[in-house]
Amino acid sequence: MNIYLFAAGIFSAITCGLHIILGGRSSAAPLLASRDMHRVAVYTNYYCWHMVTLVLAVQAAAFLWAAVDTAGYAAAVMAAGLAILFMLWSLVLIVWKKQRFLHLPQWILFLVISAAALLGLR
Repeated sequence: MNIYLFAAGIFSAITCGLHIILGGRSSAAPLLASRDMHRVAVYTNYYCWHMVTLVLAVQAAAFLWAAVDTAGYAAAVMAAGLAILFMLWSLVLIVWKKQRFLHLPQWILFLVISAAALLGLR
């Protein structure tokens, strides 16, 4: 078993859980309760929130598959690429929109996933 890819899979699963639980409370619920946005915009954003949920779940599965079977290596490479891009986009958005790094902490989760994945893929 590749312990680093296993760790990346566990961290991805935890991130998915945090997204569902905390993100549901802090982002999805207020979005759905919004009366200031057009309903098409509300439901498009809600749809995208669910797409992120699916990507995080598949990312976790890809890392876990590759941790136990080398046939999953290509899937882990793709999942690692996504984690790195998600981390970078978080950092760019924070700097660009002059936000505080701890107000949008997703980059930390993706940094941990990326580091574990890169160690496992070397």
